[in-house]
Amino acid sequence: MATQVKLLGFWCSPFSFRVEWALKLKGVDYDYFEEDIFNKSSMLLELNPVHKKVPVLVHDNKVISESFVILEYVDETWEQNPLLPKDPYERAMARFWAKFAEEKLMDAAWAVMWSKGELKETALKESIEALEKIEGALKEKKQFQGESIGYLDLAFGWIAHWLPVLEEVGSVQILNPEKFPAITAWMAKFISHPVIKDNLPHRDKMRVYFEEHPKFASGVDK
Repeated sequence: MATQVKLLGFWCSPFSFRVEWALKLKGVDYDYFEEDIFNKSSMLLELNPVHKKVPVLVHDNKVISESFVILEYVDETWEQNPLLPKDPYERAMARFWAKFAEEKLMDAAWAVMWSKGELKETALKESIEALEKIEGALKEKKQFQGESIGYLDLAFGWIAHWLPVLEEVGSVQILNPEKFPAITAWMAKFISHPVIKDNLPHRDKMRVYFEEHPKFASGVDK
């Protein structure tokens, strides 16, 4: 009997997309269910009663939530095209930098988009400082997995497509290509991968949505 995989997501959630990218890279067939994060379905509330957010993966009636947890489940369940490195230390480093970017960069970048005045300046400063750490780590040691896309690429994927939109909405520049050449080069490479470039939300539509719902991230799981 074929395995049954369902994914509950949201059309402009970077957390949902990183799961979709992982499933597509693995060649896993799945049924996608679009959620309205401001009018949540009974299915979402039943499947994820703790956080009541997307993404949610259902595999053979087993329910997994939170995108990083889902990525590891997908990687361990379908062994083809591995996402995490085999070496324990490299795996630990991938998890470390994924968590760092989520906690230090993403939260600050979202704040840049919707805040004003001193709060905006503080968030911008924190965003740039986080990027400096990532740039330094990327220059010192190749944290990404060569030619193939891995766990950390997927974790950082929002930087390549979502961050430029946040900059537009917030009318600021967070990622200066001249200051961050390693990140900029990675972004170009990542966004050109067939699985990625063919599975991205439309930027203009995202910009309009974020302008209308600047704090939308409260409805999605990291």
